[in-house]
This record gives sequence, structure tokens and C-alpha cells, in this order.
Amino acid sequence: MKKNIIAGLDLGTTKVCAVIAEQLDDNHFEILGSDSSPSEGLHKGLVANISKTADAIKEAVAKASNKAGVEINSVNVGVAGEHITSMRHRNYVTISREDKEITKDDLNRLEADVRTIRIPSDRQILHIIFEEFSIDYQGGIENPIGMSGSRLEATNHIVLASVPAIQNIKKSVERAGLQINEYVLQPIASSTSVLDESEKDLGVALIDIGGGTTDIAVFHNKSIKHTKVIGVAGNQVTNDIRESLGIVTEEAEKLKKEYGYAIESAIIRDEDI
Repeated sequence: MKKNIIAGLDLGTTKVCAVIAEQLDDNHFEILGSDSSPSEGLHKGLVANISKTADAIKEAVAKASNKAGVEINSVNVGVAGEHITSMRHRNYVTISREDKEITKDDLNRLEADVRTIRIPSDRQILHIIFEEFSIDYQGGIENPIGMSGSRLEATNHIVLASVPAIQNIKKSVERAGLQINEYVLQPIASSTSVLDESEKDLGVALIDIGGGTTDIAVFHNKSIKHTKVIGVAGNQVTNDIRESLGIVTEEAEKLKKEYGYAIESAIIRDEDI
């Protein structure tokens, strides 16, 4: 019998994807099944129709569950959309214990302090990510746990989301008969699969062009520095082809997929289309 089953849900503008895996340990997973369904209820990362979104979720999860041979009741949901914003914030805590050794509890105190900052009432904190630490004004510290000091300071990357947007996602998932374990910003989730630590250390920008949104995450010195979601993506390319050639959307999408090139040198200039 399989244990530690987890499921992920990617709510895209053109399709909803579901993946089911067994967590083997902290860093390893076995993919048991994945599938997708056409999405008609989302627009640029936002739920535009709860019923249609719920139906797409049901279909994608059912097909993935059938492949995995397991049933799931809860999912981790990827979030995108132009409502996503990010900001940087610095805060500190004092270490008053006699041994001055920094523990996980001190990091929890830093995070709890960040959650007290004032944000607009229609926004909610999606992620608090520690970029780097300093101890007694000595910077450049990646992991302070176990080190000693009297003052622990952190630079935080805070991701904010629209409260109504998150509520509409929640309603859609629950109407599909599922509960949400947690929300994850999609470019952050993508970065764990496609970027390694050396790339994050050197400096890298991850750009994920979807149907309705383009997700961006920038890393340097092994920590995240910037996140952004913009509402221009693959569908805009399809629309431009449609308008330029005077053809229907389905034909424009087919042309884009069959003859589109991201690298100019790969273009076959005398090819008939």
C-alpha cells in the first residue's frame, strides 16, 4: 500500500493539469500518474467561471487518479495571474538565551513578525521566503541555525495575492470535491524542477510562457530575488497570427504549434506553410 501520497494541481488558461506522486523522502518523489483537461473557466490565471473550472479540475484529477491507481481528497494548488505581486522586507529578532545559539524557533519568530506588517485588506500573503540572513551585522549567511549571535536579521521575499482571486480558486477546488493543502506560486514550483543550485547561485531568470500568463522568477546567490506574473503569453501570439492572416483561432493555434520557432537560426526560410 502506497503512503505519503501528494497531488499537485496547475490551473492554466488553456488546460488544467494534475499530478499524483508518492513522497519517498524529503527530496525524492515517484510520479504515479498525471493528466490534463481543457480549461475554459480561467482567463490569465484568474477564475472566470467557477463551474467550468471545477469541471476541468474534476476531469484532470479523475484521469490522473485512474493512472495512479489511488484516490485523492486534497491537492497543492499552483497560483498565477497578474494579481500576484512581490516585495522585499527586512526585520530582526534578538537572541536573549544565555547560549545565544540560533534555532528554528528564531526563524519562526522572524516569519511571525513579517505576518504583522500592514498590507491592503484585499491582499494576502502567499509566501514568505528568506533571501539571506545576517548575525550581529555580519551578512551573507544562508542558514543561521546552530550559529551564535545576539541579533538575527533577515531579508524576506514576500509574495502577495488577491484575496478574491484565492477565494475563487478555493471555491472551484472545493466544488470539485477536493480540499486544498497549500497554495504555491507557479514560478516557484517550476523552479524546483528545472533549476539546480549552481544556476541559482550564479544567477538565473526562469521564464515560463503559458497560455494566458508568463511567470517569472529571478534567483541569485542561491536565493530568490524577484517574482512576477504578466498577462501576456502564448494566447497573444495566437491572436496576432489570427489577426495578421485573417484566420480562425483554431487554425492560428495549429500554425503556431507546427511552424513556430523560438530560435531564429532554426527557421526554414523556404518552407511552405
